[in-house]
Amino acid sequence: MISYCGADCSKCEAYLATQENSDEKRKEVAAKWTVQYGTDITPGQINCHGCKSDGTKFFFTENVCEIRACNIEKGTANCAVCAEYKCEKLKKFIVSAPPVGETLEALRQ
Repeated sequence: MISYCGADCSKCEAYLATQENSDEKRKEVAAKWTVQYGTDITPGQINCHGCKSDGTKFFFTENVCEIRACNIEKGTANCAVCAEYKCEKLKKFIVSAPPVGETLEALRQ
């Protein structure tokens, strides 16, 4: 599943930890992401079935993600099909997560 921003959920550490229901992997991801993103993330927050799912979503995705909210508002499947591709929000996000930019570019072709 490709998320709104272009992340491949099947490669996402939080998604994989959730699918495996692994508390050990949740701890590892929380520790890694706390350092990587400079914020406190707890193992309990590492639960996600994908931002397009009806199930549990990573707390940031559910409550804070401007890219998800924008796609829902516009009714777009992901940023690759948006008429405003690459907006400033997306450009900023791609800097911190380059693989999403690669995925979106591939989807646009």
